[in-house]
Amino acid sequence: MTEWHKTNWRNKPRVQMPDYTDQDALHSVEAQLAKYPPLVFAGEARKLKKQLGAASRGEAFLLQGGDCAEAFDQFSADGIRDTFKVMLQMAMVLTYGAKVPVVKVGRMAGQFAKPRSAPTETVDGLELPSYRGDIINELAFTPEARIPDPKKMLQAYTQAAATLNLLRAFSTGGYADVHQVHSWTLGFTESEKAARFREMANRISDTLDFISAAGLDSDQEPSLQTVDFYTSHESLLLEYEEALCRLDSTSGKWLAGSGHMVWIGDRTRQPDGAHVEFARGVLNPVGLKCGPTTTAEDLKVLMSKLNPENEAGKLTLIARFGAGNVAEHLPRLVKAVQEEGANVVWVCDPMHGNTIKSSTGYKTRPFDSVLREVKEFFGVHQAEGTIPGGVHFEMTGQNVTECTGGVHAVTDEDLSDRYHTACDPRLNASQSLELAFLVAEELSARRNAASEAANG
Repeated sequence: MTEWHKTNWRNKPRVQMPDYTDQDALHSVEAQLAKYPPLVFAGEARKLKKQLGAASRGEAFLLQGGDCAEAFDQFSADGIRDTFKVMLQMAMVLTYGAKVPVVKVGRMAGQFAKPRSAPTETVDGLELPSYRGDIINELAFTPEARIPDPKKMLQAYTQAAATLNLLRAFSTGGYADVHQVHSWTLGFTESEKAARFREMANRISDTLDFISAAGLDSDQEPSLQTVDFYTSHESLLLEYEEALCRLDSTSGKWLAGSGHMVWIGDRTRQPDGAHVEFARGVLNPVGLKCGPTTTAEDLKVLMSKLNPENEAGKLTLIARFGAGNVAEHLPRLVKAVQEEGANVVWVCDPMHGNTIKSSTGYKTRPFDSVLREVKEFFGVHQAEGTIPGGVHFEMTGQNVTECTGGVHAVTDEDLSDRYHTACDPRLNASQSLELAFLVAEELSARRNAASEAANG
């Protein structure tokens, strides 16, 4: 394989990226970003890779969640706090169900660019370039707003840095205390509609009471007060990624300094394309979205490129097929991984294959379809004797109405109440926590079944 350099992607076919009209402005921004500190550090990325390696063996479980696309105008400390808070709640419930540590990775501090199904869109006869995320252009449907502006990369960097600063403070400053997190979750289960989850919540309470009785309270055990929390995003805008790429002096390898983990989308996974070329050379854990059109042969080539040393935790395969389609597509990819003896983390993204248009005209995702795809994902891995390593959700801590269903039964008619997403519909805080309980039940049932089978 040819020697890698962070600029090599520029010689490869590029898709889903803007054509900047002002090249001088672009070069100026790239030069400025190249001087800025990286947003994350190599030691953090290596630590995440080690934890993902545990997930690949069933010794940990990945929870990856956050915004479809981070927006400049919706940026707030409260928004970051609320998403972080619900992810901690989900992680606690999943930890109880899986009986292994949960690796917490946010779709945050970098999820600014979005691939689109078409390069342009037409409204009332006016055709304009598609909105590609706030790091590239603006949502407003005017010719001026849709022109790609390289200066937006600087605003994205500033917002990402501020987000990471707050996340690090929340992770280590006492906000993540395990007793406080559980008290939030108990509030959710007090609702009559969530009564079915009360028994699991009470069992978690009993466990925490036992820990305290044994003398391991938060004041004496720092691990009960702090968490490891990582960031991730789709590595789509490669000018931004290259500018933040740094040489790690410890290992002599290159770090994607924009986030702890980066992934390649289903639309940009061409084996000879620019996005694969960039991702193959960084030391960070890399995700790869796998959709219905992913062939076994393509996957084998991509695995050898993205994880040439077959490191545990380096490559996460994020399956996104849509409810009802998992059994048709996932087994062939599982077999391809087995044939290669590849080390991967298998993760379920039950959001992207389940997007529909509601009767009221809003793009939405039915909660039942999301849950069904997760169950189908677990079912295939059980049948194949392989390990389901995690879940990947588009979600928010805000009380939005973007996905239908859940215990509070968001209907098609409710979608217009608080539909705030710039791109795809997200689970709200209640739906996210409910899903965590349901996935925890699934994990617990499978663990018990495996234990009974082992004991014969």
